[in-house]
Amino acid sequence: MREQMWQRFSARDDRTGPERQQDGRRARVTAAAAVAVGVMTVSAALVPPAASAAARPDAVQQGLNALVHTDGLPAALASVRGRDGRTRTYTAGVGNLATGAKVPVDGQVRIGSNTKTFTAVVVLQLVGEGKIGLDEPIETYLPGLVRGDGIDGRHITVRQILQHTSGIPDYEGYLDEAGLQHRYFDPRDLLDIALQHKADFAPGTGFNYSSTNYVLAGLIVQKVTGRPLAEEIDQRVIKRIGLRHTYFPVPGDRTIREAHPQGYRRDSAGGPLLDFTEMDPSAGWAAGELISTNSDLDQFFTALLAGRLLPAAQLAQMRTTVPIGNTGAGYGLGLISRPLSCGGVYWGHGGDIPGYETRGGATDDGRAADIAVTDIPNDPAGTHHVERLVDTALCGLDHAS
Repeated sequence: MREQMWQRFSARDDRTGPERQQDGRRARVTAAAAVAVGVMTVSAALVPPAASAAARPDAVQQGLNALVHTDGLPAALASVRGRDGRTRTYTAGVGNLATGAKVPVDGQVRIGSNTKTFTAVVVLQLVGEGKIGLDEPIETYLPGLVRGDGIDGRHITVRQILQHTSGIPDYEGYLDEAGLQHRYFDPRDLLDIALQHKADFAPGTGFNYSSTNYVLAGLIVQKVTGRPLAEEIDQRVIKRIGLRHTYFPVPGDRTIREAHPQGYRRDSAGGPLLDFTEMDPSAGWAAGELISTNSDLDQFFTALLAGRLLPAAQLAQMRTTVPIGNTGAGYGLGLISRPLSCGGVYWGHGGDIPGYETRGGATDDGRAADIAVTDIPNDPAGTHHVERLVDTALCGLDHAS
């Protein structure tokens, strides 16, 4: 979702990442995210117990502590993976404000728009199998489905929907976040919401982050394979690389299966934090419905960059980016590159969905770091602090090597 990522960004937007799409949405809905909460417990644990300590563990732990104490987030979790595959996990804050329960080590969270990378991988696998053409019009696979004001599936390619250069509006900007918790959306419902609005620009002439693009990508996967998107992601990605704590919720499932911190949101700025852990995630679908852990995300992005999920030709296409404004970041086909302060870039995505925000990714040399917090920061500085901590973790590993 959303990311929910409900954050919005475009070629004309100099904010950082898809994560900024939240600001645009929140101008149209009643929701606002956390400002302050007094939560104090801090823990760090090794997974597995014999794993070696990651570089600069104190810097990562201190960063998580600051997200709780300074940015007012209920809980923060991190997983940092070295080149040797050994992983250290961290927690800060409390996992349940009502009970004061500890934050589960490497607990499951809703990962929002990180789902887009999983969906893009499946599409690109089908490209490698000759079943989808990147530069084919989406009309080829969804005849007559995509029509609107300035929107025509005969003139929009698969590549353009994966790269957010289609000009199709983002349905998320027209949803009431507070009303999502118990409502089920069929993917066609989400598409219909977007098609009621005028195109953002002509296909291929701009960039605007839109979850509608990934609803279309999911529909194409289902049309080409004849199978539900959730099954294709499970078989082609999750099981293929052994992600033990990642799954696509079945329709109607509003729970999180394994140990997890509660997720929170506010109805209004300064209002009380409301428990939003249990929700119907269908408004995210191919764009944001997955549940996972930080360590599974580390494993996913590391495996992706190592060529374990895509042939070299398709991975190269995925890593071919367009600029995200003047941020220094680039958007490929469901994959974002971000510059590191210590040199080079890392590849990942990120996601926002009511209750949770996640940021992270991996480098070509096998380093990985992912961070989750249990509310979406209302102040953009809060999200920047999460992203900066990813940089701290990855550059700490670089300095230790």
